[in-house]
Amino acid sequence: MSTTDVIILLVAGFLSGAINSVAGGGRVIAFPVLLAFMPAVQANATCMIALGLGIVGSCFGFRQHIPAVRPWLFRFGWASFAGGLLGAWLLTVTPPQSFANLAPFLMLFATLLFMVQGPLRRWAGRHHAPCAAPETPNFAFVAAQFFIAIYGGYFGAGIGILMLAVFGFMGFDDIHRMNTLKTILSAIVTLVAAAYYVYAGLIDWPHAIWVTLGATVGYFFGAHFSQQIPQTRVRQLIVAIGLAISAWMMWKLLA
Repeated sequence: MSTTDVIILLVAGFLSGAINSVAGGGRVIAFPVLLAFMPAVQANATCMIALGLGIVGSCFGFRQHIPAVRPWLFRFGWASFAGGLLGAWLLTVTPPQSFANLAPFLMLFATLLFMVQGPLRRWAGRHHAPCAAPETPNFAFVAAQFFIAIYGGYFGAGIGILMLAVFGFMGFDDIHRMNTLKTILSAIVTLVAAAYYVYAGLIDWPHAIWVTLGATVGYFFGAHFSQQIPQTRVRQLIVAIGLAISAWMMWKLLA
């Protein structure tokens, strides 16, 4: 890699980490950049492991709420583990060209999910106050988490929004508990998928290392300055970038 390549990867990682800390949706930045250096399947796997460390680290920030959501971690945890593993396996057996053709639509889907993130969060946490814990999730909710995890292991962007919607239907009213459960389950999906990608030899380590370094710094600065940045503006920028990248990827696909 040239010095310019290293700088591009560091900046992409930094922006992705910072955006994830402030509002989420950083994959919209990192994935297309990695796509310029490698095939789509490898770019997806490398992006998963490069940004995954931030998800794991964010679990620590919600540690005080973990006891309250522990009853749901076992069932949802196994569904997340199995779904993430299946999604990662599906990526490895998907013909590279098929995934390359699908990638623009996945990017657009992730961007649209990000666009409705605010309304979904407000709907899911409409009371913003602790309530009696919802009942143990029935089969339908566990199955929903399983399919969300499959998508998460396959591509990953936007799964947190889908989880929050499921938790809202379950009866969760405390947004902090919802975010805690969502963060832990997202970490499970990411880690198991990343581990499978490592096993399958899909990770481009030289590129992953630089993105990870940039993302680590980005997560720190994003968390530190998040209260000083107008999140509405950040979200608008992410949506604009995501739509532009989706349009560019579709243009390349049809060209």
